[in-house]
Formats: sequence, C-alpha cells, structure tokens
Amino acid sequence: MVKKTGVHALADALRSDAVGGFLLIGAAAVALVWANSPFSGAYEAIRDFTIGPSAPLHLDLTVGTWAADGLLAVFFFIVGAELKHEFVHGELRNPRRAMLPIVAAVGGMIVPALIFAGMNMARPEDIGGWGIPMATDIAFALAILAIIGKSLPPALRTFLLTLAIVDDLGAITVIAIFYTDDLKFTYLFAAVALLVVFGFLQQGRGIAAVLNRSAVPNWVVYLPLAFLIWAFMHESGVHATIAGVAMGMLMRSRIRGGEHESPLHHVEHMLRPWSMGLALPIFALFSAGVVFSGIGSMFTDTVALGVIAGLVVGKLIGILGGAWLTTKLTSAELNPTLQWVDIAGMSQLAGIGFTVSLLISELAYEPGLTLDHAKGGVLIASLVATVLASLVLTRRSAHYRKHGIPTEEPAEQN
Repeated sequence: MVKKTGVHALADALRSDAVGGFLLIGAAAVALVWANSPFSGAYEAIRDFTIGPSAPLHLDLTVGTWAADGLLAVFFFIVGAELKHEFVHGELRNPRRAMLPIVAAVGGMIVPALIFAGMNMARPEDIGGWGIPMATDIAFALAILAIIGKSLPPALRTFLLTLAIVDDLGAITVIAIFYTDDLKFTYLFAAVALLVVFGFLQQGRGIAAVLNRSAVPNWVVYLPLAFLIWAFMHESGVHATIAGVAMGMLMRSRIRGGEHESPLHHVEHMLRPWSMGLALPIFALFSAGVVFSGIGSMFTDTVALGVIAGLVVGKLIGILGGAWLTTKLTSAELNPTLQWVDIAGMSQLAGIGFTVSLLISELAYEPGLTLDHAKGGVLIASLVATVLASLVLTRRSAHYRKHGIPTEEPAEQN
C-alpha cells in the first residue's frame, strides 16, 4: 500500500461532506459573531471591498459577490456533476423515481410563497417578498445532512440533491423574471452558445478528439472557456452559479477507449477538496454576516413571520405533501430504502433558506427595518428548520444503524 502524503490525506479528508459541513457551519458562525461585534466595521469593509476589472464585463465586484457568485459556482459545478452521474448511472435513471423529487421541489416552492403572500395580503407594499421562502440553500442543507445522517440511506441525499437543484433553478428563474429589472439577453445567449461548445468538446469526437490527443493540456482550453461562460452568465443578470450547474451537467460521465476514468469523475475528484475546504467556507464567511437589528419587533411583523412560516411549515407541507400525492396520482415511486418519515425530516431540512433567500430579501426590499426583519426571519427559520430536521433525522439514522437496514438499493432484476 502506498502511504499518502500529508497533502493527499488532507485532500481526502476535504472530500468528505461531513468535514466540509463543519467548515461551512464554523465559517457561518464566525461571520454572525463578527458582524454583530464591535469589529463589524472591519467585516463590512472586507466584504464590500471591490476588486476586479470593470471592462469589458463589469467584473469589478465586491469580495462578498465574488464569494457568492464566483466561488460558489465551483460548488454548483460539483453538484451538477453529481446530478449528471445520478441521472445516467444512479438512482435518477429511473424516471418514476426522478419525477418524485422534481415534483416535490415545485410543491416546496409554491406552498411557502402562498403562505407568505397570505400572511401579507393586508400589506400590499410588502407582499413582494413572496419569493424569499421559496429557496433551499443546497450547500447548508447537504452539510447538515452529512453531519447528522451518516447512517441514512444514500437515496435520501440524492433526493435532497435533486430537489435542491430544481429548487435553486426555480428560485433563480423567479429572480430573473420578477426581481431583475435588466436581463441582458445578448450575454445570456453568448453564455448558452459557449455551453454548447463546452458540451461538444466533452463528447471527445472530431476537434475534441484532436484536443485530447494533443500535447496541450486540456485545462488550457477548458479553464478560459469556463470562465467566459461564467462571466457572460453573470453579466446577463442571471445568477452566475447556473453556469456551474450547467457545466457540471454537461460533463461526460462515460469512459472512452484509453481512459482510466471519465472526465466527470476526474474533474469532480480534483475540485471537491477546493470546494469543501476553500470555496464553501469563504462563501459562508461573507454571506452569513447578517446584522440583527429590530429583533424585538420582528415577531410582530408579518414579513418576518411569513418568511419563518413559509420556510419551516411551507417547505414541509409542500415537499412531503407534493411527493406523497405524486405517488398516489402518478406512476412515481419512493425508493424502497426510504420511508416517508425520512422524507419528512428531509423536507424540514429544506427549510434552510439562507443564501438565495437573503439575496431575494435584498432585491425585494429597500434598506430599512423591513429588510432587517426579512433577513432575521430567514436566519431564524433556517435555525428552526435545522433543529427540527436534526431531531427527526438523527433518530432515523440511529434506527438504520441499530437495525442494520440496507442503505443500498437492491440490484434490479432483468
């Protein structure tokens, strides 16, 4: 056996969702304490410091924006790659199972929005925040699941991964349609065109085959191409992390002649330590620094209460109810390694709104008490959802561990 060096051992540790989860949560805790401490000025100065070229793509962005739109795109690339693997080789290759988390995600967006709108019907000036409780923060949700659910069936993580991706795509679509004043279609079309080129190169035929056989390293082509796709997507007004998901989904997952592993597996394996050990903690550090103000009046404000009810109650009803109804009304089915109580706990975990919810809050409201209440509601709801989900899923994890219930789906019969 070849003994691993310290660098390789560290990289292997950082590939663990649990290790990445602890780093993510630790960075978020530091951000909250720092932003509400006497040294908050330093935090804001670093977060709001602008860096990058202004021309030609207006990339003179704040450190916080680079973290949320740039570094987080690396994480979303890995998520997209994982999802591609599941659709081609794993759990989601069965359409009857793939349908369930997709429909559940739609329910998990609609019900929270309706709850918020219903609670703010008497305040038409504030009803524009209906998109806030729609979003699930995939990074935090997966991190919490990795920490509390080590013995849970892998199918539950796949369910959450699929649901959260669909949820994020829905939330970003909502932002583009309802919360973006200037969507630049020229840049959007340019990003899509380059994604087509990226997908073509992944096929490994024609020009792509020549590239693979040449002495020029592939990254010399793919890295600038990926950056341009991200930059054009960002300039279009669409949240730039979509570029990461799209490129991950376009990676080739099948091995061709002469290859030891697929491009998807190779790149995912290489990038995961950077994502877990660097991208996610820095993103959390500059996204979680919400200042608590007006907390005394928060619990009498229907904006804050609508956000809390939407994320904590709406997500549970929308996801669990949507999934259950789908199995009753269609041919969709729940993975046999899972029980409905597992889906209930996972649905509660999806109530962690955080990043996208905070973003929509800033788009929906001007700076002031209402915005502070909306952000405070997101944080409180995310904490409550985490606690409730932990109560359910830790018990379920203990149940699976105690009874030795298989965590892998039995092989399908031909």
